[in-house]
Amino acid sequence: MRLRIKFHKQGSLRYIGHLDLHKIWERSARRAGIELVYSQGFHPQPKIQIASALPLGFASRCEIVDIWTNYDAEPTELKNKLQTAVPNGLLIEAVEIITEPSPPLQMLTKSAVYQIQVPLESRNQLDGKVTKLLARDQIQRVRRNKPYDLKPLIEELEIKDDGIFVQLSARESATGRPEELLDELDIPFEVCFVERIELKFRD
Repeated sequence: MRLRIKFHKQGSLRYIGHLDLHKIWERSARRAGIELVYSQGFHPQPKIQIASALPLGFASRCEIVDIWTNYDAEPTELKNKLQTAVPNGLLIEAVEIITEPSPPLQMLTKSAVYQIQVPLESRNQLDGKVTKLLARDQIQRVRRNKPYDLKPLIEELEIKDDGIFVQLSARESATGRPEELLDELDIPFEVCFVERIELKFRD
């Protein structure tokens, strides 16, 4: 049985990396008494898929993980069992059972929407900086010693209230990162509160 779990990642869990988050779900499922299904081969691993890696230090209210289990129960019971087993800062919003064949979550993920709260002192000339950034033909960056263009990865960018709303490509082969956008706007991401608020998927 394949479970799809939507959850929030808040508080100190913002500083838990992608691989550690896998371990948290593995330990939490065991603590809840939910038997996991393992992969085949010389080094069997629990079948757990997280939709899109969240950069370290960022919060989220839209994370999604798929877990395969042999434990047969209704979604409400599964949600309650898991919620009592996960650490503080991880809030389970919904659990559903996926019955139809579906590709890996990473292949379905299309883009991610972030809300970035910017300190008052960094809001000066923010409109002008965003306008100039979007007017550029290219935004050349280097990640892992490889050059790339950030511009086509910015799907939407808008200033609202006290910060920035941005939709970035989140495909495996083309991922935009909020901290690199902030760097181009000359705003240290450490002084901002960045929260992922929506993941968008292919139909």
